[in-house]
Amino acid sequence: MTPRPPFRADHVGSLLRPPVLRDARRRHTAGEITAEQLKAVEDDAIRDVIKMQKVAGLSSATDGEFRRASWHMDFIYSLGGISQSDERLHVKFHNLAGDLEFSPPGLQVDGRVRLDQPIFAEHFAFLKSHVDAGITPKLTIPSPSMIYYRGGRAAVSETVYPDLEEFFADLATAYAAQLTAMGELGCTYLQLDDTSLAYLNDPAQRELVARMGGDPDTLHLRNIQQINAALRGRTEGMSVTTHLCRGNFRSSWAASGSYEFVAEALFGELGVDGFFLEFDDERSGGFEPLRFVPPGKRVVLGLVTTKRPELEDADDLVRRIEEASRFVDIDQLCLSPQCGFSSTEEGNELTTDDQLRKLELIVSTAERVWGR
Repeated sequence: MTPRPPFRADHVGSLLRPPVLRDARRRHTAGEITAEQLKAVEDDAIRDVIKMQKVAGLSSATDGEFRRASWHMDFIYSLGGISQSDERLHVKFHNLAGDLEFSPPGLQVDGRVRLDQPIFAEHFAFLKSHVDAGITPKLTIPSPSMIYYRGGRAAVSETVYPDLEEFFADLATAYAAQLTAMGELGCTYLQLDDTSLAYLNDPAQRELVARMGGDPDTLHLRNIQQINAALRGRTEGMSVTTHLCRGNFRSSWAASGSYEFVAEALFGELGVDGFFLEFDDERSGGFEPLRFVPPGKRVVLGLVTTKRPELEDADDLVRRIEEASRFVDIDQLCLSPQCGFSSTEEGNELTTDDQLRKLELIVSTAERVWGR
C-alpha cells in the first residue's frame, strides 16, 4: 500500500531559486526578455529541482514555487475581487544580526471574491508531468486566512461587503472551488500555508490584531472555521496539510511563541490530515501542545532549520523526535525543515548545496527512526 502524505521525510515547499532563474525574472521585469523566454528558463529550473528532490530521497516533489515572487501574493492577486493596493505593508523581521524591514504591497478586496479560473493549474500540470513514478507532486497555496489577517476589515470594501459574513462565505466558496479543480487535475497532495495561526501565539501579534479592530482571543477560531469551509471542496483521495509559519524572509522571522495559545482548537478542530510545525529553535516553544493532537492526524516536526547553513546533528534530531513522542504517538510523527528555503524569491542565507545536505539528512534520519 502506498503511504499517504505527509511522508515520514517531507519538506514544506519553496526551494532556493538558481541564479539563472533570478536573473531571468529580473530581466523579464525590466522588459529585456519575453514571458515565453522566462517560462523556458523556469521550465528548465523546475526540471532540475525535481531531480534534486529525487536525489535527496524524498517521496514528494514541488516545483520549488519557482514561478512565484512570494509564497502567497501571486495566488491571492489571482483571485477575482482582490487587487494590489497603493499602500504597503510594513513587517519587521528579526534575525541574529538585527532587524529587517519588509514592505510588500498590500491587498484590497474591491469586488466579490471569486475563482475565475483554477490558480496555478498549469504550474501543477507541468510538475505532475515531470515527476517520476512513485513521487507525489505537491501543490502549496496560501490558506484563506491570509486574505484577511494582514489588512483586517479596512482591506475589505464596505460597499462591496457591508456584511463581513458574506465576504467570508464567498472566500470559502472560491477556495473550495480551487481545491475541487486541483483534485480534478490529479492533485493528491495539497498544502495550505498559514502564518496567522502561528503568529497569534505571539502576544505582540495579538496586540496588533486588537489595534486593527479584531478580536485576538477568537481570531484563530474564525480562521480554523474558514479553512474547514474551504476543505469542503477537497476531492476523494486528496491529502491536505497545513504549514504554520512565524515568518520566513531572508533567514529572518516575524513572530515567536509556543503553539499553546491555539493548540487545543487547532489540533482538535482543523480538518487537515497533517500539520507542518516549526520547532527549530526556542522561538517555537516546547512539544507540550502536541498533547492535543488526536489519533489519525500527523505532525511533521520542523526540526531542521532553513535559516542557517549549519547542518544539524542526526543524534540530536532523533532525541528531539523521541521527546515529541512523549506527547503524541511516534507513529503520527514525521520530519521536515522548519519552513521553506525560499518563501520569497530572494531566498534564505544558505546555498543549494546546504539545502540538499539538509534534505538528505531529513531522509536518512527518518529512515533511522521509522525505517524505509
